[in-house]
Amino acid sequence: METIKGLKRTDYCGNLRLSDNGREVTLFGWAQRQRDLGNLIFIDLRDKTGIVQLSFNDKTDRAVFEKAQSVRAEYVLALKGVVKERESKNKEIPTGEIEVDVSELRILSKAQTPPFEVAKADSVGDETTLKYRYLNLRNEKLTKNIIMRHKIAKIAREYFYENDFLEIETPMMIKSTPEGARDYVVPSRIHNGKFYALPQSPQIYKQLLMVSGFDRYIQLARCFRDEDLRADRQPEFTQIDLEMSFVDTDDIMDMAEGFIRRLMKETINVDIAFPLPRMTFAEAMNKYGSDKPDTRFEMLIEDISNWALTTDFAVFKTAVENGGAVKAIVAKNAATEYTRKKIDKLTEYAKGIGAKGLAYVRWADEVPACSFGKFLKDGELEAMLAQLGAQQGDCVFIVSDKTSLALSVMGALRLTVAKTLGIIPENKWNYLWITEMPFFEYDEESGEWLAMHHPFTMPLEECIPYLDTDKASVRAQAFDLVLNGTELSSGSMRITDCMLQNKMFELLGMEQEEIDAKFGFLVEAYKYASPPHGGMGIGLDRLAMLICGAESLRDVTAFPKVQNASELMSGAPSTIDDIQLGELGIELSKTEEEA
Repeated sequence: METIKGLKRTDYCGNLRLSDNGREVTLFGWAQRQRDLGNLIFIDLRDKTGIVQLSFNDKTDRAVFEKAQSVRAEYVLALKGVVKERESKNKEIPTGEIEVDVSELRILSKAQTPPFEVAKADSVGDETTLKYRYLNLRNEKLTKNIIMRHKIAKIAREYFYENDFLEIETPMMIKSTPEGARDYVVPSRIHNGKFYALPQSPQIYKQLLMVSGFDRYIQLARCFRDEDLRADRQPEFTQIDLEMSFVDTDDIMDMAEGFIRRLMKETINVDIAFPLPRMTFAEAMNKYGSDKPDTRFEMLIEDISNWALTTDFAVFKTAVENGGAVKAIVAKNAATEYTRKKIDKLTEYAKGIGAKGLAYVRWADEVPACSFGKFLKDGELEAMLAQLGAQQGDCVFIVSDKTSLALSVMGALRLTVAKTLGIIPENKWNYLWITEMPFFEYDEESGEWLAMHHPFTMPLEECIPYLDTDKASVRAQAFDLVLNGTELSSGSMRITDCMLQNKMFELLGMEQEEIDAKFGFLVEAYKYASPPHGGMGIGLDRLAMLICGAESLRDVTAFPKVQNASELMSGAPSTIDDIQLGELGIELSKTEEEA
């Protein structure tokens, strides 16, 4: 193979333009494809910035021309040449007005035939592209996504540095403390039988930094959670983690809004109206059936419980009399799209997420088709449709159950129906703060009240008297940042009173011995005085996913895990040998098949 000795890159491929006409350039990159037309050869050269066309003709040195004939896809090339205007321009790429007339060509590395064409990786299955991730990352789309992720990180650091934040690293191997998900644990060789945990977040450490007097902390923190994966969740992720002293919730939210304003302008040149809208948790659940509502379209959830009580339809009426509710959405102009067959599929979907069934009205013809019409008296259906503002051409979907279940099901149906109808606008950026989050949530399986956020969240002052008597009424000084139906961040003010913090642990079912063992160092720290403080963590990966218009975190993560938390390229996780196990004092149990 040849070397780059004597060659120094002058430009990146994707940066060349017609204004460079006549200039000699030196380029390095990968051959995306080669086209041999006999007396003409064209090679598309690719690097991280994009593609430029190389040309070779009958005036090219014969040795260079013959070398170009041997080039195949993914060969690594170095070259010198002169930029010139193309005769046949390509408006599809930024460099489409020019090409490079090559005078010197070196083949730095040859590639065997790749398992897929890099430019067409989107049409190849994940199992293959993730196994050969280093090839897939050469794809222009993924390359741009990774570069965008870098830009977001860069802007975050610059913005928070300019606002007097200090970047401080917190430990990656910590004590296991409950934070809502399972920990990834690391066995200690020196302390046999004991384990470190990988941090689910730097929560406790950043609070201790506030106690230490570092009043503005920032970190692009790596976090780890052992939980079931989905498109917007990876077992390891990065959050733009911040904490501030001597502030209230408005100060933290204002600081975050300044970052969002700058981020959107500098990445995709979008101006966001500020201040961002705010909505209470209760309003979000009642209108959208979600604490991370997508507000880009209407189709709000309506309550028809009072109407249901006036009817003799037992399914609706009984639900309300038992303390539940009847909730509905109106899908405008959906009667043509939602045939009876599609409604049956939608009903199965509703049952799959907890509903007992799905009632509907399909108003395709002059007389509406109603799945429960035979149980209604004259005029009752018309009264309901009038209340909902439904018209001919619309569909109405209805669920009756416990209020919380009815709302969550309707929230999911709202999104599904909107996607089917294609009414969710693209290139719209609806940021939203969700405020006054419940402090506790009731777990019906265990019969216990659990912390909805982490147990260091400060309740609203007016709710503190209800801690012992009415947990359902306790709201937190907590807030979430939502973008287009995706939660980007959770934040809150923190408890700084050692007595109140200890009480919170007790209310969550911990005995004093457990409190001392797991959180004693934090409670102890508060005895030496803490400033009022709060903070938040903004999901860098999710932010990048949305700004890039990607459908999955895999598309903005260089080396992602698949649904079972394995990495197909390297084969992680893998077994370790008996020597390593012995050093760690670990003995693996064998299955019956292995025994």
